[in-house]
This record gives sequence, C-alpha cells and structure tokens, in this order.
Amino acid sequence: MLKNKYLFTSESVSEGHPDKVCDRISDMVVDSYLSKDSVSRVACETLTTTNKVVLAGEIRGPKIEKDELISKVRDCIKDIGYNQEGFSWKTANIETYLHEQSADIAMGVDAKENKDEGAGDQGIMFGYACTETDELMPAPIHYSHKILRLMADDRKNGSLKGIEPDSKSQVTMLYENEKPIKVTSVVISTQHSKDLNQEKVREAIIPYIKKTIPEKFLTDLNPEEIYINPTGQFIIGGPDGDTGLTGRKIIVDTYGGAAPHGGGAFSGKDPTKVDRSAAYVSRYLAKNIVAAGVSEKCLIQLAYAIGVSKPLSIFIKLAEGDSGKVEKVKKIIEDNFNLSPRGIREMLKLNNPIYEVTSAYGHFGRKPTNNGEFSWEKIDKADLFKL
Repeated sequence: MLKNKYLFTSESVSEGHPDKVCDRISDMVVDSYLSKDSVSRVACETLTTTNKVVLAGEIRGPKIEKDELISKVRDCIKDIGYNQEGFSWKTANIETYLHEQSADIAMGVDAKENKDEGAGDQGIMFGYACTETDELMPAPIHYSHKILRLMADDRKNGSLKGIEPDSKSQVTMLYENEKPIKVTSVVISTQHSKDLNQEKVREAIIPYIKKTIPEKFLTDLNPEEIYINPTGQFIIGGPDGDTGLTGRKIIVDTYGGAAPHGGGAFSGKDPTKVDRSAAYVSRYLAKNIVAAGVSEKCLIQLAYAIGVSKPLSIFIKLAEGDSGKVEKVKKIIEDNFNLSPRGIREMLKLNNPIYEVTSAYGHFGRKPTNNGEFSWEKIDKADLFKL
C-alpha cells in the first residue's frame, strides 16, 4: 500500500503575546459581568501597545465602576508577568470605553412570549476531534501549546530564570496515512532578559521540547531543525514590541489549522454569541463522537442566523471509510441535543464566569474543572453515539 506522506505545522503563542494579553483582559471583563449577573451581555475588545491598554465594546448588565475594571486589568497584566519599562502592570495607562448594547441587537436576541432566544449573530462554527492525542486533539497544536504552558509555569514559579512572558512555538510533524509519525522541526521564540545570551536561552529552552513531546516522535529529530530565537536576541517584546488586539489568534485558539474555522473569535464575548458557544458545542459533539469509537476523526459545522434560535444546518464529516455512519450520527444529535443558543448554554453551563482561563493555550484539549471551566471537553455523552 502506498504511503500518503506530508508535513503539517501548527503554532501557539504564550499568554504574554500582545494579542493574548488582549484576549485575557477581554475575557476578564466577560467573567466580571457574568459573576454579578449570569445573563449579562458582553462584547469587549481590547488594544494594547507601549504602556497603554484600551477597552471598548458593548455591555448589558450590572454597573461595574471603571476603577474596578481598571484594577482588574492591572491584575491580569501582573499575573502574566509584565513589569517592564515599556509595559508594566504598575504604570500602564488604561482607558475604558465600554457602553450599552444596541437596542436593535437586543431586540433580535432576546426571548419573547412565543419566541425562543435567537442567536446573537449569523455565522458558521466548526468543531473537531481526532485520535492523534489522548486529549483527542491534533498533535502539532497540542504539543505547541504544551511547550509554552510548561515554560510559563516554570517562569512564574521562578525555576526558569531570565525568560520573559512573550513567546511563540511551532511544531512540524511528518504524517503517514493520516497519522503523525515524527517531529521534523520545532521553533521556539521567547523574550528574554538582557543578561541572557543566545546560547543560554537555547540551553534553558531545549529541555521543554523533551518534557512535552513523546520520545517516539523525537527519535529522528535533527538538532539543526530545532530553532530557538532564530532571529537573534528578543529583548523588547509584548505590547511594547507589537500592538495587540483581541481575537487575532483564532487558529491558535482552535485546532492549529487542522480543521476549518468560521472566522469568529471567542474572547470578549458572552455565551449568547454563537461565535463562542456554538464552537464549544461543536467541539463537544465531535469529541464525544470520536470518544465513542465512531470514527478516528470528526468535523462538525453549525450555521446560525441572527435572531433565529435553531441552527440552519448541521454538517458532519467523519474519517475516510466512515461516511456511511453520518446520517445515524446526525439523527442522534437531532434527537438528543438542543442546539439553540439557550440550549447550548444550559447544556454546557456557559452562563458562568469560566472564560478568563480559556484565553491562552487553546480553548480545546483542556481538562474540565470542578468550577465548570472547559465543560465542552467532557465525554459524558459518548455512550449516546455507540452505533
């Protein structure tokens, strides 16, 4: 049998990347309102640049004083680890321009006497799962996230010294017959202090590759294909080096390019926005289908119209050879899952302050917590899909 060979690459960025700083702040705002009123409506965009943060967007919910929000923004920046000359939690100038949600949008979204609550916008959302990792995520994005997450953990606990918050990773893997066989290259770029030269940075970072990626994938990795700060020094970073905006890392947030994306970002949006909630339930369905052993891969697309509660379409694609199961799977979904915006939120308990933690290292492939975070990662419906 001929082997179908190809290389596939995914990237991740750390919580200190300028765009991720913005995602964190926007999701903090969502959580702040949901913690006071679980039916709050929030659409918050954040911009960061040299020692400046700007919040803008639409809110419907309890009054939160500007000073309280600004204090929480500083807490976010401090936790990420920024106390640099060009961007510091202590000295950053923070402005907020949040205002009331449009009455026209509210009219289409709100439930009425004989009408269920509609979607907050039109759009298409995708969910995906596969058997490449225990988390049922594509391998390249999974390992790209994990490298940076371990680096951040050690940076914060003091065991990784001289490394600053802004970093990126990229993992390329060789696939044969649709399965990952080995890693062919790894790229890690990380901000560092002036005290570290490139040799010291490489020495500090290389161990995270071995801590993250299973040995079976690293056996043939050429050391020359490990690129640590390939452009040289990386001292000026974070929002001081590049302007950040909410919602600019949508492929990092999802499947690393291994599955399509509908285009809508997640962070800064309350769960009435189907950009977020329908993407989460699509992953939930796909993951339970794969966990049930129906197929080694599952892609789901949902489509919505603003003000309309039911999805306009449900598309399901399974691994090659499993297409005959699609209609049965679709029938199970239609009979057992309420995919209206309200149904999704109730099913996954999304009207809770659970979003700030999702803002870095991916919204998928994470462990569900007792606090309700990552509820869409549970496989508690797998038995429904056993054909």
